[in-house]
Amino acid sequence: MPTSKANEKVGRNIKKIVHNWEQDGAIGNSHPKSKKKAIKQAVAISFKKAGKSKYQKKGAKH
Repeated sequence: MPTSKANEKVGRNIKKIVHNWEQDGAIGNSHPKSKKKAIKQAVAISFKKAGKSKYQKKGAKH
C-alpha cells in the first residue's frame, strides 16, 4: 500500500524532532528522560502539525 506524501512528511518530522532531542535533550520546553518518551512526544507533535490524529476515527475507512 503506497503511503501518502502527508504521511511521509509526518515520518520525516518525527525523525527530525527525535534527532534534535538526541543532540540537546529537549523538545521545545520539555526534556523527556528517555528516547521512548521523546518519540511518543514527537509523534504527537508531528500529527498535530499535520492536522491528523494518531487514532482512526470511528467509522472511517482505511
